[in-house]
Amino acid sequence: MKLEKFAGNPILTPEPNNDWENLVVCNPGVYYDNGKFYMLYRAAGDDAEHIIRFGLAVSDDGYQFNRVSDKPVLGPSAEGPDRGCIEDARIIKLDDYFYVTYAFRPFPPGQYWKFEHDVVLTADHGEHAPHFIKKNMANSALAMTKDFKEWIKLGRITASNLDDRDVILFPEKINGKYAMLHRPKEWIGGGYGVKKPAVWIRFSDDLLVWNEPSTMIIGGIDGGWEEKVGGSTPPLRTDKGWLVLYHGVENGGLGYYRVGAVMLDLDDPTIVLGRTKDYIMEPEFDYEIEGYYNGCVFPTGNMIIEDTLYVYYGAADKYIGLATCNVNALIEFTLSKEQNTKS
Repeated sequence: MKLEKFAGNPILTPEPNNDWENLVVCNPGVYYDNGKFYMLYRAAGDDAEHIIRFGLAVSDDGYQFNRVSDKPVLGPSAEGPDRGCIEDARIIKLDDYFYVTYAFRPFPPGQYWKFEHDVVLTADHGEHAPHFIKKNMANSALAMTKDFKEWIKLGRITASNLDDRDVILFPEKINGKYAMLHRPKEWIGGGYGVKKPAVWIRFSDDLLVWNEPSTMIIGGIDGGWEEKVGGSTPPLRTDKGWLVLYHGVENGGLGYYRVGAVMLDLDDPTIVLGRTKDYIMEPEFDYEIEGYYNGCVFPTGNMIIEDTLYVYYGAADKYIGLATCNVNALIEFTLSKEQNTKS
């Protein structure tokens, strides 16, 4: 089974008239609320530092999006730990507030596609500078808003000395606890049971305090399309479990980013009920293969409307695409014996 890509993709492209988004728009958080789709997208202009901000676009049908402003709706702070960039929003709603998790850095990463893989700009801040500053680490933070215009930044929700991105909240409490998916890059080796970064889950009584132990739920698989994995989209409640999309990266080959699906138990999401052996989306078209990461489909937003799953994704770190499918067909595929029998 494969997701069906919208024939009108990409649905959002860089805007040459806005210097803060004339190079990149990608990795959008999307939420459907009261008949309208809200897209909080990652944007960057053609500057050497590569400062990254959020823009906002809206849609009535989920296909045709219009920007709401020629200015960013949220950006790095003038002072503070997120001075460099904010990126890769994931959105849930609790009460009247949208809660947005996102990655940030203390300094802009630079035009990273011109460097070696996983290398960003750094500077010398002296022997005693914290690891976060020395390495220009990516951490994750939380913000809240009622309208995507007025914001409250709540601050860091991951350890400062870990590259812990793909942080995604569940949209409701589970057994009285909040739940989070995260992907600490340094948690590899014998003590962690995985060779490459994996997806972990942890619980908390407070959305800003995440001190309880984590459980690894999705690890990479050697030699295939998903040797390194990370969470992609906010979990969606279904009658048969939590549906979560994740991304997988092959270590050899073309180094493509592809997409899989997993079903987690509703009452105990540390239990994996089913996982796709085969990817459900991969780079195919020019807008997914030719950009600033060649060969990347990276979902960050999804919603179920009636029986249709809408999946919004970054393409080649440059554009935004949409793919859809019948959600019940995807659930059955993810839970199927064929997909969960080891070959």
